[in-house]
Amino acid sequence: MINGHSRNLRFAYYCSGHGYGHATRVSAFACHLLSLDPRPTIHIVSSAPTHVFADSLALGAHYRYAEIDPVIVQPLAYRVDRQKSVDVLRSFLQKKDAKVVQESQWLSEMEIDCVLSDAAFLGCLAANKAGIPSVLITNFSFDSVYSYLSTPFVDSTSSLEHTTLQLPKAQAGLEPDEPIPRYILEPMVDEIFAGYRCADLLLRLPGAIPIPSFSLEPSLPSPDWVDLESRTFTRKVVQHLLEPPSSYILHPSFPFPPSVQPKSEIFPRSVRQAPLLVRSPDPSVYTPEGRRRFLESIGVPAQYHDPAHTRILIVSFGGQVFHKPHSRTHSRAGSETGTPRRFERCAPAPVGLGTVGRIARENHAAHAKALTRALRSATISGPAPRAAQQAQAPPAAHPAPSPPPPPRTRPRGLSLLNIPGAPPATFQAPPVAPVLPTFVMSPPSPDVADEKGAVRIEEEVLGEELEEGVGSLLPDEGWIAVVCGVSKEWVREDGDALPDNFFVAPKDVYMPDLTAVADVLLGKLGYGTVSECVDACTPFVFVSRPLFIEEHGLRMLLDRDGVGVELPRTSYEIGEWAYAVQEAWMKGRDMKACKRKEGERGLRKAEGKRMAQDLIEWVQSWHTEGAVVDC
Repeated sequence: MINGHSRNLRFAYYCSGHGYGHATRVSAFACHLLSLDPRPTIHIVSSAPTHVFADSLALGAHYRYAEIDPVIVQPLAYRVDRQKSVDVLRSFLQKKDAKVVQESQWLSEMEIDCVLSDAAFLGCLAANKAGIPSVLITNFSFDSVYSYLSTPFVDSTSSLEHTTLQLPKAQAGLEPDEPIPRYILEPMVDEIFAGYRCADLLLRLPGAIPIPSFSLEPSLPSPDWVDLESRTFTRKVVQHLLEPPSSYILHPSFPFPPSVQPKSEIFPRSVRQAPLLVRSPDPSVYTPEGRRRFLESIGVPAQYHDPAHTRILIVSFGGQVFHKPHSRTHSRAGSETGTPRRFERCAPAPVGLGTVGRIARENHAAHAKALTRALRSATISGPAPRAAQQAQAPPAAHPAPSPPPPPRTRPRGLSLLNIPGAPPATFQAPPVAPVLPTFVMSPPSPDVADEKGAVRIEEEVLGEELEEGVGSLLPDEGWIAVVCGVSKEWVREDGDALPDNFFVAPKDVYMPDLTAVADVLLGKLGYGTVSECVDACTPFVFVSRPLFIEEHGLRMLLDRDGVGVELPRTSYEIGEWAYAVQEAWMKGRDMKACKRKEGERGLRKAEGKRMAQDLIEWVQSWHTEGAVVDC
């Protein structure tokens, strides 16, 4: 019974368009709500693309496109442009009041009973104006994110700027990273904070940082939460996050405007700890047959399906474009085998981020052409490792080798590959470059029972021959890599195919299944990736984005419930991944083995369904208590 009428509840779910992580967890929780009986009506409001909400839309959720939040501007993968981010925020706030009126009218027309918001403060403001409750479901809020743009920590343009290399124009043209003065930020941050203050309930997700619009302490500005020397949360902040939310002293409820029915004073604001909201993998992916079907569906050959013989690294940076490794069949005449080229990241195309997102989408074709030209103009070569020249056998199943120690490297001549919009990408440059690129790679090591002279993985990793090659992307030949975020069309565009140990996942690949089959994942710290790695017990190698304060909470989550290994930015850019991948695998392999044996048991779905049922009861009580008070 809602407002005197017997009908199912109606929710408007406002989802930030800032990255896929918000959208995937919104879709996951919407699915939990839609699994209840009676089934509520859910309208998802977001600028994120519809395909990210496919699971919940298939169950009956509705979608409406709207630009409901500003964005943090990232000119490069790890870099935040503070000034442009402030400019975008200022522009959005100038339109905020008109957007609130528009959204509140829509809420009334649709007879929405409650607004759910994943970090979009506009939804809470609109709910308040419409006289309905709002629930914040998140692990962070953007008032803290924008406030952190005043941190005195300075993110250098590139870790490579200290080498003898000359930065490409795209990189050298970046504005220096300079803190935004607090007096400039505070009035705008206060507007965001006021929006979140309208929320009546906080369902705090794991990996949280302080939510200052609910708890009185820790308060803004958020740079005060971080110790500059250690670059970690202060002891006081960590203690706050470890305390039960029920112990927090909260800001009081924010009243409705006089034109609508007042809030019930006997229904105060509250904070509840929520379970991990994450999309669950298909249970069959943990079975041998299901694993085989899945890997086959994304183009991984049968000889790489057995986890006892092959380990899988997933490379996922949230839709970024990679400089692809080239096929061994396209190397210079005389080279019988070929290694992958260094594949490089480009700046991520924003996901549904209003004007910035539209610009990125409009420039996609031009960017792809520029990227192709850059790849074709690159010439790299190196002497073929003798082991690679001698071993010509096709890939075959082989016993898993004993873990090698971290690969040794020595100083090498570096060159920059200038890809528009990308961070500086380096590769080994020989004294004289040939006309055509030449690369070499040792094929997967043969079975130990093979003929004499078979090359052992330990020899390949530690041997002089390997050190003469390109950067150590993978620990050994027992690994393959699956790259996300590039199109098959782009891979084929210049006539080159990928080498045998690198594969491109389809753009619509279901990431929970891919994460489940992976042995290690390499990417950026974000809730979506971290939550799926924690759920699948997949070790996570991450490249830090130091100006995103959300990272501190996610690191705490990884330390407690998963395995995380930081890969320095320089190591990522020069292709020295192997040592971090190996370290992560060694730390997490036992947990991963247990998870594969246990399989998908539906724990997260059960937790999410309980959370959904509790929310339904809260909304019904909120309306019931309000009706009782008014009588």
